Amino acid sequence: MARVLASVLVFLAVFASWAEAGHEIPYYPSFYPQEITVTAAEPGAALRLFARNAIHAYVGPLAAPKGAAELAWIESFRAFVVLTFNPASRAFAEPRERCAAAMRLAPALATAKPEYVVYPYPVTPWHEDYVHHADLVEAAKGRAATAGAIPRLRMSRGVSGLAAGPAWRPADGEWDATLEEVPLEQLLREAATRLNGWIGPPWLKQGWFHAHALSARALSDPSARSAVEETFARRVRGDYTSATERLNLERRLVSLVTRGCERIPLGYALRREAVNDSYSEGVENVGFDTQAGLGSGVFFRTVKLKDFPWNGWLRVATATRPAAAWNPVAGFTDEAGALVWSVLGDAAVLPEPYGVGWLPNRVRTAEISGPVEVPRDALILEPSTGTPRPAAPGTVAQQRVTYRVALSKFHDQTKMTVADIVYPYVFARRWSEKDRGIDRATALLREWLAAVRVVKLDTEVRDFGDLQVFLETPVIEVYLRHAADLADAPAIAPPWSPVPWQLLVLMEEAVTRGLAAFSEDEARRRGLAWLDLVRDRKLVDALGPIAESLERRAYVPEALRGLVTVEQAQQRWAALRRFRRQNGHWLVTSGPYRLQKWSADATVLAVFRDLSYPNVVGSFDRWALPRRAWIGAIDRRGDRLELQVDAQTLTKFERSYKIVREPMRLAPTGEKTHDTVVARWTAVGAGDEVVATGRAQDVEGDRLIVDLRGKLPPGTYRVLLALTLNGNSLNPEVKVISYRVTE
Repeated sequence: MARVLASVLVFLAVFASWAEAGHEIPYYPSFYPQEITVTAAEPGAALRLFARNAIHAYVGPLAAPKGAAELAWIESFRAFVVLTFNPASRAFAEPRERCAAAMRLAPALATAKPEYVVYPYPVTPWHEDYVHHADLVEAAKGRAATAGAIPRLRMSRGVSGLAAGPAWRPADGEWDATLEEVPLEQLLREAATRLNGWIGPPWLKQGWFHAHALSARALSDPSARSAVEETFARRVRGDYTSATERLNLERRLVSLVTRGCERIPLGYALRREAVNDSYSEGVENVGFDTQAGLGSGVFFRTVKLKDFPWNGWLRVATATRPAAAWNPVAGFTDEAGALVWSVLGDAAVLPEPYGVGWLPNRVRTAEISGPVEVPRDALILEPSTGTPRPAAPGTVAQQRVTYRVALSKFHDQTKMTVADIVYPYVFARRWSEKDRGIDRATALLREWLAAVRVVKLDTEVRDFGDLQVFLETPVIEVYLRHAADLADAPAIAPPWSPVPWQLLVLMEEAVTRGLAAFSEDEARRRGLAWLDLVRDRKLVDALGPIAESLERRAYVPEALRGLVTVEQAQQRWAALRRFRRQNGHWLVTSGPYRLQKWSADATVLAVFRDLSYPNVVGSFDRWALPRRAWIGAIDRRGDRLELQVDAQTLTKFERSYKIVREPMRLAPTGEKTHDTVVARWTAVGAGDEVVATGRAQDVEGDRLIVDLRGKLPPGTYRVLLALTLNGNSLNPEVKVISYRVTE
């Protein structure tokens, strides 16, 4: 009770100026915990910490002990189990021999390691696009294993201890193949974009993208590799005219990279993470990601302590200590660091945790249109310098994405402006040729971005009766050279930065003067320190005189002239220096939490409850406790498929809840409902070609209607059907039915 009282008193003291005496505040910026402590612990130690109620969650794989009644478990996709053949092996020079050996080995693998799921296809039920590959998955599972040579296997550490059997023998000097676990995080280390406030690419969680990252480099045949890269380029460049053509590109890409079995998945492994579920000391309202698990931004944006209606001290342990440098440009690249950065630095948009698409976080998409002519007052950035210039007359962009950007205060109490939004685009152009890490992370943005235009500055008013909150909201147009899917477009080049422009400039000065390098690769290449704004005390001290000099000069980079006045620059530099004196580090952000304390063993993040912060307690609650839906029955009525829907219902009682599966009562089309059920369908014809695809939400007579009238030419098809409930496509049940259209 003492801790509860202390929490309430602190909260009321902070917001006393915005509340009348005796009334609760109607607007709570940021998220539930008032403080988050992140520590490192081995799995064995984590279980002891749970037993003492010393932690609320463990981010990382954990085995369930006997009698762990007060722990709740979260499952997510962790790793592929992959067989990679040695190109020099004569016994397995032919695709037929490689594929047969893989088919024989997979069942033996599952017998030896029950935690592995046998699965001979790279698009799994933990990928949103699984519903479009389900027929190919079943075909891969149904291939009969044939006799052949027995491979000599090398084992990676993740699969060591596997006993030899009739399907394989251990390598003794010479080897035919390597069996290994490939963690998803490792697979995406080079393919993913994580720079400042950008996360991507937009297809970051898609199975076809993972298949390419997993197997494309293993292809030895030049013609096969050329076909793969051509198909991949068409997909990521948006070189298709319809969703049907896009799906065929994705299915063809997966077929091409797996056809020769040079590097082939045999199965996958799941990550099981634990949270404290006890009545008093536990947590509730837990959101997670299908692939990142608890190590994702949505976890911190939903979780709350059971003993607190708001606030409280959340304690989280990770399997590893932070090892990467702490800088927002090319740091926070390890699992522990990424977890800390997900709280400190807001992303522009967040990956949908249980499906495809992107959640608006600090930017919202107002409109997507195109092709359009780029206005003359839009800014085009020079390729190598980033210098902005007006667009030339007649410049055409294939797509225009209009955003509304939610500004707020930085931790140094300065207000965000349009300059903070524009400068990251300049930075990406300027530094891509100087740092391979930045080049890799910004390649997609630089390829797609045509121009940026600041349209206007709006003010949004949130009225809570006695309390009115005014939020400054710029409207920004981003022009793209290619046209992306509507679900992908918002994440291509969103206008955002969680750090102020002057901090980016200060880091540039450090790198230009040879004090450090932005990325780990560049630091290693040049023999410099990896730029760390917090834990490198020598660098933190060295940046002081540089910032002082920039303040005296009221320095504004050339690209921001006209957007920042001399007075504003002086205020920004003074605030940055003052923040460093007060906090001992330079890591100023606009995120919901600020870095308060850190050591080799723990990181403490304190909530930043400023009224200008746009996301409030409960903003992401709908992503907690995902529920599923199933097709209970399918009736065909002419050209229509009528689906009976079963769904999970959630019943809460005090601090516990119960989820059960039962027939779902669907609201008629047009009526408002709390739950949204969507049928996703794909029709596959001869030669495994997708002929049509779509989504259906119409309801008639308590049935979900998939109307195929006029969508398919005469022929015989396989129709793949799956349901999503409130956007949740996690591990769906896919029904495959035969469907014939006559003249």
